[in-house]
Amino acid sequence: MARNLKALGLWRTALVASVRKDAPDLSARQLAILLQVYLTDPPHTVRGLASLLNISKPAVTRALDRLSVLGFVKRKRDAEDKRNVLVQRTVKGSVYLSDFAELVIAAGAVAPEDMVRIQADEQLAASAKAKLQAELQEVPAREAAALEASAS
Repeated sequence: MARNLKALGLWRTALVASVRKDAPDLSARQLAILLQVYLTDPPHTVRGLASLLNISKPAVTRALDRLSVLGFVKRKRDAEDKRNVLVQRTVKGSVYLSDFAELVIAAGAVAPEDMVRIQADEQLAASAKAKLQAELQEVPAREAAALEASAS
């Protein structure tokens, strides 16, 4: 649990820093699409992004509309298959993600006093887990003893 809280705290810190900056505020869907386009090999299509993210093509199109207005991606008709719309990277989108990565890195920097608290929380969680596991192992033994006593 402490690990989950640490991860969520890291994400929260990065998002808060992102919102405070004088930069566009992207939705989770827009950010997911942007990361997919930049962190995986092309080609990227509306159909492919919709399938990968398990969302509708109109939802991808709306997100791409916003990302295009911001200059983070550009769309181009596939010359080989006019039905497909290719999503391409831009320099501006690359700079945005590079800046966002720096926020995530900064959010991951943990102060020594926070690390002591995190380690104490992790030890407490491990202790509670061990105690619960021991109690759960005792239950079948008690049930078996009760069955033996009632059978005699």
